[in-house]
Amino acid sequence: MTIISSRCALAVAVAVCFAAPAQAQSQTDTVVISGSRFASDPSLLPIGATTISAADIRRAGVSDVNQAIRKIGGVYGRQSLTGSPDFGLDLRGFGTFSDQNVVIVLDGVRLNENEQLAATLSTIPIDRVQSIDIMRGGASVLYGEGATGGVIRITTKRPQAGERSGNVFTEAGQFNSSEVRASLAQGFDSYAFDLSAGHQRTDNYRDNNDFKQSRINGGVQFNTGVGRFSLRADIARQDQRFAGGLSEGQFLLEPRQTLTPNDFGKLDSDRYTAAWEHKVGAFDLAAELSHRQKESEGVYSGFKSAYDSKQTQFSPRVRHLGQFDGLLNELVAGFDFSRWNRVTHAFFSAADVEQRSKAFYLRDEMKFSGPQQFRLAAGVRRELFDKDSADSVPFGANYSQKQAHNAWEAQGSMLAAPGLTAWAKVGQSYRVANVDDNAFTPVPGKPLETQVSHDAEIGLGYAAGDAKLDARVFRHKLDNEIYFDPTIFVNTNLAPTQRKGFELDGSYRLAPEWQVQGHFQQVEAEFRSGPNAGRELALVPKNILTVRLAWLPADGQSADIGVQRVGKQRYGSDFDNSCDARMPAYTVVDGRYARKFGQWELALSALNLFDKDHYSQAFSCRGGIYPNSGRQLKVSARYDF
Repeated sequence: MTIISSRCALAVAVAVCFAAPAQAQSQTDTVVISGSRFASDPSLLPIGATTISAADIRRAGVSDVNQAIRKIGGVYGRQSLTGSPDFGLDLRGFGTFSDQNVVIVLDGVRLNENEQLAATLSTIPIDRVQSIDIMRGGASVLYGEGATGGVIRITTKRPQAGERSGNVFTEAGQFNSSEVRASLAQGFDSYAFDLSAGHQRTDNYRDNNDFKQSRINGGVQFNTGVGRFSLRADIARQDQRFAGGLSEGQFLLEPRQTLTPNDFGKLDSDRYTAAWEHKVGAFDLAAELSHRQKESEGVYSGFKSAYDSKQTQFSPRVRHLGQFDGLLNELVAGFDFSRWNRVTHAFFSAADVEQRSKAFYLRDEMKFSGPQQFRLAAGVRRELFDKDSADSVPFGANYSQKQAHNAWEAQGSMLAAPGLTAWAKVGQSYRVANVDDNAFTPVPGKPLETQVSHDAEIGLGYAAGDAKLDARVFRHKLDNEIYFDPTIFVNTNLAPTQRKGFELDGSYRLAPEWQVQGHFQQVEAEFRSGPNAGRELALVPKNILTVRLAWLPADGQSADIGVQRVGKQRYGSDFDNSCDARMPAYTVVDGRYARKFGQWELALSALNLFDKDHYSQAFSCRGGIYPNSGRQLKVSARYDF
């Protein structure tokens, strides 16, 4: 693993995931998106998914997509190493490389790339987000490599004909933080546009941890006789300073200090996307073409490094939705093509790396009529990779490699009783070693093996009136799991490992003005065999509980409070469980109170309300600690028009 990396992997995905009660939609967006990324019958929505609505985001007062996924969706996040608000997101306990085991999709375009850096969700305009779907569990048939932990799908709003909306937002808070953003959307009979811009800055909690970001996002959509076309541009500029790690003693003495006062970096990213969708009889056609250019550089302990990368991805697909004597059948087929290149300029590497991939997937789902509403689905995927790396520095990573990998899945569900759905899923998913994984390996120039996971899940979902509850038991048995070993400072393939556990999601309206929702995860992550057989994997909390309570009276007031409890976990280097301590458990509370005055809304919010000293990143026994933020109070004003 490189300490700070830069980040064609393509995307996509397909097919249909599985049934659940239909989610509510905003009146400004009448499109329902199924697992196949087509506008779909509500009965084909993914089962067991956690859905975050635009109303949830507004009420909680979160400032970016990453924060919404953590605070509202209950996903565990690890402190960013760069001061960015883009925390590492971890579905089902994948530790150091959790980001590489979750696929993130924005309006059908995959944001993950062939690097170790997390997707920069902070550049997505939060005011334009319609919904966020969190789908836990293996999904490589639908979304390709890296989807063992799950998929997070972000859908933005589409302006409707005759609709005009917009807002201006400003916020100021502790740690010299401030943000200004604005958005505008206008729909006409045959076309629409949206435009958003924002600037934020903060000194952050720690010394030498400043973060600044400016972005502009815009798109146009055209409805024609041959389908709907859209063009989009997302441009962002980031400046960051790196506070570095601390020992336990240094953390206890002063968690805000830094030992790296001169380390800093920057990231420039431009992404352009074209999309098309069209319906011909019973067939739906769709495709996205996306191109991204990124330049990043940093200075660490006086040494400078820079990365220039490009990616292009193309994902055409087709769906046939048919009704046959009471049987609803959805057949989806598609291709994913990607091309990714990065050039490194640093004392430790001059690598010119390219990865090309192409995939074909096919998935069929059937829903039977009758009181049990039986559903069966099966899918397969074949993906080919072609990798080349040329590095002129001594011991650089030089290799040329071709790979072919398969994924499959089978799923079934039924209505076991009124309001009670039961389901089962099995499948195989995989993760391919990326350029940063292969840059530092036990044998220089020898790429790592592909990580393969055999996934299984059974669950029950209950929905009735104002109550909804989903319970899942899962297991992932992995071979050649790709992991960072800080004891020898290389990326490696682990001996066989597994994740098994239990998840519970629920929401309930206690009264017309009160609503509660929560997520609980218990996971056991351990070695199945090898010298560490039976021992726990590092950086995986066994228990995580997130609960939010919302107060929504009809007089323009609103309040929202959230609590997250994270259990103890092994330090990052503790593969043999010999460290005499574990990372401490912690509980953090955040809250927000808002009041509307006509088109204005004023709000007061607090993060880590009780100023709990804690950390979620620690790469060695009692060391390599990256402290999380202390208490931060903010005030904001928003005007809607």
